[in-house]
Amino acid sequence: MERIQVVKGDITKISADAIVNAANTSLLGGGGVDGAIHRIGGSEILEACRKIVARQGGCKTGEAVITTAGRLPAKFVIHTVGPVWNGGHKNEEKLLTACYKNALKLAVENDCKTVSFPGISTGIYRFPKELSAKIAVKTVGEYLEQHSEMEQVIFVCYEEDYYMMILKEVEILLLQ
Repeated sequence: MERIQVVKGDITKISADAIVNAANTSLLGGGGVDGAIHRIGGSEILEACRKIVARQGGCKTGEAVITTAGRLPAKFVIHTVGPVWNGGHKNEEKLLTACYKNALKLAVENDCKTVSFPGISTGIYRFPKELSAKIAVKTVGEYLEQHSEMEQVIFVCYEEDYYMMILKEVEILLLQ
């Protein structure tokens, strides 16, 4: 599927209409990709997040909100809150699937043709990377089948092992 691209690198350097942020429920920045997006994107992102928090009190796990991208090479940042892994007994798979679906839905609603995703929940939230890769590629593949307006989804993998897992899942998807 040429509409899915897999890149090894830093998501803050990827040019796309929307960059997805693996945020926390407070939306006020944190570690990992969240911290990098806030740091490099600048104060405009934090200000937009504060307005969302004032209006609705943050962002629940599995949901997504959209803000400006500040100084990032994108129009928007879509913040989604992935699940913390608790052994798979607290709907983690369903919640991670919701992250991808809700982020893609927001992207389409805001006329985004390209969107880049990091590995949601694969860092300090400890979601198993192999399972995360399966869910990410399956969910995105199914979404793209049903939504021709989305031209390209880019999986941006910071770590080599996750990059290889995503590539494997994309190959499997292409064989179906």
